[in-house]
Amino acid sequence: MQRFEIIGGEKLKGKIEVFGSKNVVLKVLVAACLTNEEVYIDNVPLISDVYAMAEIIEYLGGKIEFKDHRLVIKVQDFISNKIALEKAAETRTSFMFLAPLLARNKEAIIPNPGGCRIGARPIDRVIGGLKKMGVRVKYNSKDGFFHATAPNGLRGAYYKFEKSTHTGTETMLIAAVLAKGKTVLENAAQEPEIDELIAFLRRMGAKIVREKPRRITVVGVGKLHKANFIIAPDRNEIVTFAVGAIITQGDVFIKDITKRGLEEFLEMLKKIGAGFEIKKDGIRFYYKGPLKASSVMTTFYPGFMTDWQGPWAVLMTQANGVSVLHETVYENRFNYVSELGKIGADIELFNPKVRNPEKFYNFNIKDDKKTNFHAAKISGPTRLHNGILTMTDIRAGATLVLGALVASGESVLFGLEYLDRGYEQFEQRLNSLGAKIKRKKDEV
Repeated sequence: MQRFEIIGGEKLKGKIEVFGSKNVVLKVLVAACLTNEEVYIDNVPLISDVYAMAEIIEYLGGKIEFKDHRLVIKVQDFISNKIALEKAAETRTSFMFLAPLLARNKEAIIPNPGGCRIGARPIDRVIGGLKKMGVRVKYNSKDGFFHATAPNGLRGAYYKFEKSTHTGTETMLIAAVLAKGKTVLENAAQEPEIDELIAFLRRMGAKIVREKPRRITVVGVGKLHKANFIIAPDRNEIVTFAVGAIITQGDVFIKDITKRGLEEFLEMLKKIGAGFEIKKDGIRFYYKGPLKASSVMTTFYPGFMTDWQGPWAVLMTQANGVSVLHETVYENRFNYVSELGKIGADIELFNPKVRNPEKFYNFNIKDDKKTNFHAAKISGPTRLHNGILTMTDIRAGATLVLGALVASGESVLFGLEYLDRGYEQFEQRLNSLGAKIKRKKDEV
């Protein structure tokens, strides 16, 4: 078992780079399986989720070569239509292999997806779309696998998502590019990561147009070809390091990034009085004085991203007054709050009164539970102290690291396997900015 030992109270200062986006590279890996030619992907983050996806591709018959932060992928033929349960359990993106397997082999046997358990995260919005494309899907509750076939191949279809779905939109895109005819996706998600996937698929020869912000049209082609692609910087990494700079009253310049995809976050920094400066070669984030309390609601793009919720909560523990954080994307994403409470955070969970919750929330109301809370009141500024904390998912892990960095004394954090799924060399890069973090491993 590995752990972090973090001595808090150090100001983060200096320059840093962020790696490629986890939420782009995992989907690009799936899309690369649509062709039997070589695909080259650069700026790949070397995180455990990427290695897990690479193992699945190799298990299915593909070949992958790691060259530092570059991947070379070639899937000449799929030698299996079934993903092993233990392989899929490591990452939620595994279920997206439904698309290339159906497109090339007309059959896919996929287990229930694994990865972080953030809410129910249903895949019904994907299954509904695939059925429109001629896919027959049955779920076997005994073996836990989805059995999908497209006996006549995939065909283009019109499909309107009931609610915004990031991964659902991407899965349908990957399925549609080789389908016969035209596919129209209405109420499609519009996150920057999706446009990155579209750019990659176009590079391979796909015909895709975002006709309106939430409408995408795909005209199927007979074959895709080799391509080179560079993964864009990770928005979640940027926000994590930005909050780290501000919360420790430091000054950090993140190189080679732009404001694209960060607009809502930057606007909130203005409102609370945090410092940032956009330059031609990156963005500087710094503390410039006492922070103001805020009211934030997470939502799909172009709103405030749900993955930023945890770091923002830590930031608000140091703001003057009572802040409110309302989560509308997932029905259960405040697992880190009890851990922050262990180091002195003053956070009260509650459920706001909402008209027509079925329409207001992006999650399926049927998946909600009475024990779930959808909002938090955060009182500050609070002097955080050391403690023993446990991570429960990727973003919660980064959130607890931020809490430990601003807390006094030495904290111990367990559950690093979650953090390693989404952040490469996290402690090394923080230490380069002045943090004091040691990774320790228990002796067997």
